[in-house]
Amino acid sequence: MAQPDSKKVFFENLTGAGKAIAVLTSGGDAQGMNAAVRAVVRMGIYVGAKVYFIREGYQGMVDGGEDNIKEATWESVSSMLQVGGTVIGSARCKEFRSHEGRLRAAHHLVEKGITNLCVIGGDGSLTGANLFREEWSGLLAELVEQGLISQDSSQKHSALHIVGMVGSIDNDFCGTDMTIGTDSALHRIIEVVDAIMTTAQSHQRTFVLEVMGRHCGYLALVSALACGADWVLIPEMPPEDGWEDKMCQKLSATRSRGTRLNIIIVAEGAIDRHGKPITSSIVKDLVVKCLGFDTRVTILGHVQRGGTPSAFDRILASRMGVEAVMALLETTANTPACVVSLCGNQSVRLPLMECVQMTQEVQKAMDEKKFEEAVKLRGRSFENNLRTYKLLAHRKPESELPVSNFNVAILNVGAPAAGMNAAVRSAVRVGISEGHKMFAVSDGFEGLYKGQIKEIKWADVGGWTGQGGSLLGTKRTLPAKHVDKIAEQMRLHNINALLVIGGFEAFECLLQLYDARATHEDFCIPMCMLPATISNNVPGTDLSIGADTALNAIVETCDRIKQSASGTKRRVFIIETMGGYCGYLASVGGLAAGADAAYIYEEPFDIRDLQSNVEHLTEKMKTSIQRGLVLRNENSNENYTTDFIYQLYSEEGRGVFDCRKNVLGHMQQGGAPSPFDRNFGTKISAKAMQWITKKLTETFRQDEGRVFANTEDSCCLLGMRRRNLVFQPVVQLKDDTDFVHRIPKEQWWLKLRPLMKILAKYRTSYDVSDSGQLEHVVRNRPKESDASVAM
Repeated sequence: MAQPDSKKVFFENLTGAGKAIAVLTSGGDAQGMNAAVRAVVRMGIYVGAKVYFIREGYQGMVDGGEDNIKEATWESVSSMLQVGGTVIGSARCKEFRSHEGRLRAAHHLVEKGITNLCVIGGDGSLTGANLFREEWSGLLAELVEQGLISQDSSQKHSALHIVGMVGSIDNDFCGTDMTIGTDSALHRIIEVVDAIMTTAQSHQRTFVLEVMGRHCGYLALVSALACGADWVLIPEMPPEDGWEDKMCQKLSATRSRGTRLNIIIVAEGAIDRHGKPITSSIVKDLVVKCLGFDTRVTILGHVQRGGTPSAFDRILASRMGVEAVMALLETTANTPACVVSLCGNQSVRLPLMECVQMTQEVQKAMDEKKFEEAVKLRGRSFENNLRTYKLLAHRKPESELPVSNFNVAILNVGAPAAGMNAAVRSAVRVGISEGHKMFAVSDGFEGLYKGQIKEIKWADVGGWTGQGGSLLGTKRTLPAKHVDKIAEQMRLHNINALLVIGGFEAFECLLQLYDARATHEDFCIPMCMLPATISNNVPGTDLSIGADTALNAIVETCDRIKQSASGTKRRVFIIETMGGYCGYLASVGGLAAGADAAYIYEEPFDIRDLQSNVEHLTEKMKTSIQRGLVLRNENSNENYTTDFIYQLYSEEGRGVFDCRKNVLGHMQQGGAPSPFDRNFGTKISAKAMQWITKKLTETFRQDEGRVFANTEDSCCLLGMRRRNLVFQPVVQLKDDTDFVHRIPKEQWWLKLRPLMKILAKYRTSYDVSDSGQLEHVVRNRPKESDASVAM
C-alpha cells in the first residue's frame, strides 16, 4: 500500500474565499462537458468560492441577467454526470467577436464580482477568452468612463483570470493528448462499425463510413485502427496520386483471401494531394465502378456528438475540472491564461495561446500542402497512430519483407480481458512485417507444454480487434512445474522470442521463466509481457488492457441501476465490483459513476468509517439527493462483506432511504473491447514486437547460429508510467510488488480517491504536490501516453 509522503502539499492553504468563479461551455458540445462543469462547481464551492453558471456560452455573458449568469449550488449539478451534451447550453456568439459585445460581457461579470473564468470549448472559444482577458483593463476603463461602474469596482476587479479546458470531439487541439468528448465519440463510431460489420458480412458488402473531422482526421484514423478498416482517408495525410487504383487493389486482395466485407472510413474533411475534397459518395462510386462491389454509404453525423459520456471522458473531465479550479486559485496578475491538459496520465497546464498558435500552424501546414509537417505538428500520438495503422492495414508483398529466420510465439495467460485479441492481431502483423515467423500458443503455458502451438498468418487475425475475450484461449497455469516440457517444446519449434499477454499471472510466469534460465538455456531468449487484466493490478504500469472496458461496463450498469430508482422514494445501491485485492475498478468506477463511497482493501476502513458514511449519506438524502451509490471491491474486507454493508445501510437508513445490492460479477469481463482498449492493445503490442526484433538482432550469436539473451533487460514488462511507455525488467519490479495480495505496493490512482470524496461532499485532504505545473508547448513533447497509447 502507498505510504504517506512527508513531502505532500495539501491544498488547505489555498482558499477561494471571496473569489467568484464562472464556468461556461462554448462552441460545439461534447460528451463529458457536464462532468467538467460539475467538477468546477463542486470544487469551487468546496474551497469557499462563489461559483456561477453562464448559460448559452458567450451569448449568456453578453446578454447578462439572472437567467444567464446564475449562482450554482451543490445540488444544481446533481445527476448531470451521465448526461451528454451540456446542460448549461452552448451557442456561437457573433456579438462577442465585437468590441461592443465584449464591453457588455465585462460589465455583466463585474456586476456579479466575477474575475475568474473557466471556459470549456475549442480553440475558437479559448482564443476569444484570451482576447477578452487582454482587453480587460481597457474594457473596465471604458465602463468607468461611461459611468457604468465605479473606480473602486474597477480596481477591485482589475485582473481577469482565465483557465481553459478543451471540449471537442475532434481532438484537434495541440498540447493535450485527449480532449473532452473524443473517447465518447469514438465509442459511438465503433458501436456503429461493429453493427455494420455483421450486416456487411451477411451480404458481402463494402461500407463507406463518413465521420466528423473537418480539419482533423483523428476520429477517422483511430476508428480505422480500432476496427481494422481496409482504407482510411484523412485531411492531414492525403493519399498519393493514383490512390484510387491502390485502394481498389487492396479491397480486391482482401476479398480474394476469403473476407466477406470491406470497411472504408472517410473523414468529412478528407482531400487529395491537390486540395480536392474526397467525399464518401465519391469513394462509393469509385468502388462500384472499378470493382462492382455492392457498396453502401453511412454518414454518422451528429450521432458522434450525442449519447452518454464514456468512463474515460467522465474521469478526464472530472480531473480537469478540479485542476482548473486549482489553477485559478494559484493564478496571479502576471500568470498567462492557461489550458488544463492531459499528458500521459498526468495533468499539465500549458499557456493557452501557445497551444492555439500550434493548432493554427497545423492548418497552415495543410493549406501549404506540407502534409508531413502537419502530421508532426499534431504530435507523436497522431503520428504513431498513422504509422501503426499503415503497418497493420497494408501488407507488404512477400518479396519486400525482410527475412529474419526468427520464430516468435504469442500466448495469453490468466483471466481473459477485452483487448487481448487486438494485441495478438497487432503482434502477428507487425511480426510478419519484420520478417519473423509467428506462432500462436493455445491455452497459455498449459497449451505450451502440451505442444498446442501452430503458425499464425496475416489473414488468420483479420477481424480480431473487435472480439472480446481471448480467441487464443487462456489459462492461469504457471510454468514452474512444467519447465522441462516447456523447454522441450521451445526447442522443438525453435522459439526465439516470447510475447506474453496477461495479468498478474503473466508477470509471475515471466519471473519463473527468468529464474529457469539458470538451468535451461532455452529460456535465454527475449521475453516481453503486455499487461492485460480488468483488475489493473500489474506492477510497472498505470494501465492494463481490458480495464477501460470493465470500467465502462461498471459505469453503464451503475447508470441503469440509479435510473431504476427514478420516481421512487430515496434509495441507496450497494454495488460489488471485481478486482481481487486491487481497488482500481471500485475507486475509478466510483469517480466516473458519481459514487458516494467506495470501499477498497488499499484504504482500510472500520465500523466507525461505515457509520460515518451512513450518517453522511442520510444527511444528504434528507436535504437534496434522491439516490445514493456505494461501491465495494470484492476483497476489500473479509468481515465487512457486501451483505454486511447492505444490511448496515438498510438498518441505519431506515425511515430515510431503503437499500438494494447488486454483484456485477463476470459481466465486467465480457463484451466487445472499448476503443481505448483496442488501441491501447494494438499500439503497445506493435511497440513490443519492435523491441523484440531489436533484441533478437542484438542477441543473435553468428558463430553459434542462435539467440542467447540472459540479461535482466531481455525479460521485460512494457507498461505506461506517467507520460511514457517504458520497458522494465521484471526482476526489478519484484520489490515494488505485494505478492500476497497480488497488487503493486504503490498505485497512482489512489490520488484520485480524495477527488471522488470531495465531489461527494466529504471534507478531506487533497494532495496537490502532483498537480499540473505551467509548462511550455514543445513540438516533440513525449506523447507516448495515456491518450497516445490509448488512442
